[in-house]
Amino acid sequence: MLRTPLVIVNFKAYAEATGRRAVELARVLSSASRGTGVCVAVAPQAPDLREVAGVGLPVLAQHVDPLTPGAHTGWILPEALREAGAVGSLVNHSEHPLRPEEIGRCVERLREVGLVSVVCAGDPDLCRRVASFRPDFVAVEPPELIGTGRAVSKVRPEVVSEAVRLVKGVDPSVGVLCGAGISTGEDVRKALELGAEGVLLASSVVKARDWRAAAEDVIRGARRP
Repeated sequence: MLRTPLVIVNFKAYAEATGRRAVELARVLSSASRGTGVCVAVAPQAPDLREVAGVGLPVLAQHVDPLTPGAHTGWILPEALREAGAVGSLVNHSEHPLRPEEIGRCVERLREVGLVSVVCAGDPDLCRRVASFRPDFVAVEPPELIGTGRAVSKVRPEVVSEAVRLVKGVDPSVGVLCGAGISTGEDVRKALELGAEGVLLASSVVKARDWRAAAEDVIRGARRP
């Protein structure tokens, strides 16, 4: 499903990556990553999941609810994500936060249906707490740096290294990613040097004037020597 080094591009609700444009961006990312050894995954909006999944990249939902099938109008069922072609879901992004008990139930339900969980956390201590749920990945993302272009791996490197230390202390099998302000290949390279196994980013690629150039830059930073 997902392997490291990993670059996840979150499409959020940007107009630049909605509907037909979401598919176009996924195709650019697929082409840019081919033969690099870097796993690139995308997280489009829920209505675009099935069509984007047809491109061939691993696709993650941006959110999932900890439900079982039944009368739950307006919620997102894990089984529905799987049927749409998603390989997993982001959980607890700072723009869609959940309570700790909800995070745990989401991870459990995703595991039950064979989907990957990528749990976002705003600081190393929360990373440690959510690692106890045994998600596939924890992504440390200080919310104050998201979308700023000020990469956490450069301006607050201790956040990344501490998150890695704490998560691996709970469960060495849980992968650690970092996000917030990641914009360039150099930002990505620094993140991996700090112990992260990949990155989660959004606007630096989605809103770039040249998708291909932006994608190639961050992928280059993730390539192992």
